Amino acid sequence: VQLQASGGGLVQAGGSLRLSCAASGFTLENYAIGWFRQAPGKKREAVSCISHSGGGLFYDDSVKGRFTISRDNAKNMVYLQMNNLEPEDTARYFCAADFLIYDSCYMMNDEYDYWGQGTLVTVSS
Repeated sequence: VQLQASGGGLVQAGGSLRLSCAASGFTLENYAIGWFRQAPGKKREAVSCISHSGGGLFYDDSVKGRFTISRDNAKNMVYLQMNNLEPEDTARYFCAADFLIYDSCYMMNDEYDYWGQGTLVTVSS
């Protein structure tokens, strides 16, 4: 069971990145997926999550209107489109999987069962 986040990089403020989360060894469609981030010296925080059907979406207030989470269960992939990036978005971004029977998701670290290694996003001012 493995999750791999990719798509990070260096971008100027106002720019965009699209992060991808790929699963291997299990089927993502049975899991809610969360995106989290951790900046240096700070705690890991939830950014967004999506239910296993894609019908439930949640965002942290700091990214509402700028980030969009989506999933393609046929491809076993989840995405995080990040627009209008700000220097405060600089962090390592992780995707995580949570097995839930019902179609929802939670913006809490402790809820998630599997974690990827993360991808680094750096936004310059």
